[in-house]
Amino acid sequence: MNRIDARFAALRAAGRTGLIPFVTAGDPSADATVAIMHALVDAGADLVELGVPFSDPMADGPVIQHANERALARGVGLARVLAYVREFRARDATTPVVLMGYLNPIEIHGSGRFADEAKDAGADGVLLVDCPIEEIQTTAPLAAAGLARVLLAAPTTAPARLAAICAAAEGFLYYVSFAGITGADRLSMDDVRARVAGIKRSAKTPVAVGFGVRDAASAAAIGTFADAVVIGSALVDRLAASKDAADACRRAGEFLAPIRAALDARAESHVA
Repeated sequence: MNRIDARFAALRAAGRTGLIPFVTAGDPSADATVAIMHALVDAGADLVELGVPFSDPMADGPVIQHANERALARGVGLARVLAYVREFRARDATTPVVLMGYLNPIEIHGSGRFADEAKDAGADGVLLVDCPIEEIQTTAPLAAAGLARVLLAAPTTAPARLAAICAAAEGFLYYVSFAGITGADRLSMDDVRARVAGIKRSAKTPVAVGFGVRDAASAAAIGTFADAVVIGSALVDRLAASKDAADACRRAGEFLAPIRAALDARAESHVA
């Protein structure tokens, strides 16, 4: 059993909702990333989604776009991202790490080479925003290396495509809560709940919900029906003003801890 499957199995056994924070590698500084990852785990992260900087992150809103720009300006590319993962693994052998990004950097690096190096560094899965289910064979080297291919579904996903996504997803299925970019504030909780319920009837993996999750209240609401909650833009925005790595770690912990507490309180009240 890989780390992602093991973590979701443990969450399910404990009746807890997973918490998956997203941070952009290399932001707010090139030397803070690994420390921030550890701070997030200390504050209650169950998995860490690490963004691979890219010049044209079309699914992301201004907050994460600017984070990508800053990281690239600092020279943080794919090789540096894998080095971060390797360094993180020196202290943490259990928390799953999913690399989130786009096809272009991987194809330039070489898909097979990337897959082998990412696995060797200690990554557990890859989420490629611009790789549709129809092109899933493009990522065959990832599967061959033992990396979970995390797939996306959205409110606009047609039933036939959704069935194919549910059948092919590995690790977990990432449900985008609304049609749009990251960081927007337009959650319709009833619509998301109904859509996730339908997906969970077909999916062979846990279902995580992201986009538009901004705080403890929205995370706890989603935690009533999702297997995990993904939160990114609000965290990245909080980290952007960090003075140094220590300040970034403090901000990360202070941001995530109340969200973890809200999710756990919901779970405890449900059991009671």
